[in-house]
Amino acid sequence: MSHGRLLTHLRHVDLAVPDYGKQLDFYAGVWGLTKVTEDSGISFLAAEGSPEQYIVRLREADEKRLDLVSYGAANRTDVDTLAERLLAEGVRLISRPGRIDTPGGGYGFRFFDVDGRTVEVSADVEARRHRRIEEKEAIPVRLSHVVLNSPDPGRTKAWYEQHLGFALTDTLSSPHAGDIIHFLRISSQHHSMALAKGPHTSLHHVSFEMRGLDECMRGSGRVLRAGFRRIWGPGRHLAGDNAFTYFLDPHGNTVEYTTELEELDEDTWHPHVYDFSQPEVTDQWGTANPMNELVARESFNDVDRGCFVAPPV
Repeated sequence: MSHGRLLTHLRHVDLAVPDYGKQLDFYAGVWGLTKVTEDSGISFLAAEGSPEQYIVRLREADEKRLDLVSYGAANRTDVDTLAERLLAEGVRLISRPGRIDTPGGGYGFRFFDVDGRTVEVSADVEARRHRRIEEKEAIPVRLSHVVLNSPDPGRTKAWYEQHLGFALTDTLSSPHAGDIIHFLRISSQHHSMALAKGPHTSLHHVSFEMRGLDECMRGSGRVLRAGFRRIWGPGRHLAGDNAFTYFLDPHGNTVEYTTELEELDEDTWHPHVYDFSQPEVTDQWGTANPMNELVARESFNDVDRGCFVAPPV
């Protein structure tokens, strides 16, 4: 285990959107999440296979933005310890540790990362009644990972390593553009977050774990038949060894169905640098449409005005 790591897992990703009804219909319908509760333009969506109360929160707003990314901690003591550490290191807190009044309750706080994103850390959230996802049941089991765009992913990586105990797993680099994406972990899961080089701070994609390859393909087919745009896949990445298909949600956020993400031995792992320009790096199978600039640009997303440029720390 990484020295000083207090985060345990990714909990949920919260999105604000202007066309709230259309977004809710997508996530609670074709994408396969379960609407847990809804109240005046805010809805909480769970994955049937996950003990998390919700993995996506949707909020109606004038402007599209990433509201926050939430991580779990083991207990209240760890939440307090992390808050004190961040304060001492000059990280800007939005709130001090206290009771959380979203579904499942809990104890947590919020702060800004180096790119001005809102991050939440919480513990003692009540577990949701969940179940084993059955064979051929093509709905998400749980949230897998989130990928964030940063104009300077190296700086953002260093910040998450220093302040939150993330460890570098692998990097994709190219001869022309340098480092394209860093995969970061807080457990034996290959990555729970990745940082992609983009022209501005924004959400790159949110990834949802499926039961297996068959369910991944069946889910992908359902989304295609419903008329939503596939931008990349199906294929299998080299870094993480996971299968993938990427789509655009109604607001142009990229969402991924994935499965079989690599579990690694943290004690013996050494990060690789893979050449992004080699086709077998982006897709081992050779079944996905080629990763080119046009495909890459789809996930740059809109400028996220909810993120400000935080002072360097």
